Amino acid sequence: MIASLNGVLTEKSPPRIVLEVAGIGYDVEVPMSTFYGLPATGAPLRLLIHQVVREDALLLYGFASDGERSVFRHLLKVSGVGPRIALAILSGISIEAFAQLVHAEDVTALTRIPGVGRKTAERLLIEMRDKLALPQSPAASADNDWDAAQAEALTALLALGYKPPEASRLIKLVDAQAQTTEEIIRGALQYAGRN
Repeated sequence: MIASLNGVLTEKSPPRIVLEVAGIGYDVEVPMSTFYGLPATGAPLRLLIHQVVREDALLLYGFASDGERSVFRHLLKVSGVGPRIALAILSGISIEAFAQLVHAEDVTALTRIPGVGRKTAERLLIEMRDKLALPQSPAASADNDWDAAQAEALTALLALGYKPPEASRLIKLVDAQAQTTEEIIRGALQYAGRN
């Protein structure tokens, strides 16, 4: 099994990239959370890999962090969740915000992620609760408030019709000084209006 790839990024077209390693181009699908952090084409890149072997294909999924890959692997164990839905979840929300939603048992917010219906969202709450830890330190508490506000803002942007990658991108553009959900949404919509 392939656990990681270290090479040169030769193509990127969301959610797919091509990573050339020793003259071989590997077609890898990545969540938008990883995609946004990619260097320019031609730059060196190392990704952690999850490999799926099917009768008709060998599929590679790449992640910038072990946390993302770990959550992806846990998601695949949830009934009704395949690689596409797992990628959509990681593309539409940070793993910290996802953990917040799961621990808050927010089924409605989860169903706004494309491909996640009510039954799947309920299974996610049950099966992922023990696998997603929430940070407990005071500094992490402030981050959790920010992540929770981001998660709520993401839900609102999805409800307004934005696609998860675009909504995530807009939220990432908002300054961390925006503390409330309303401030994050307002900032995201201002960035959307500039494009």
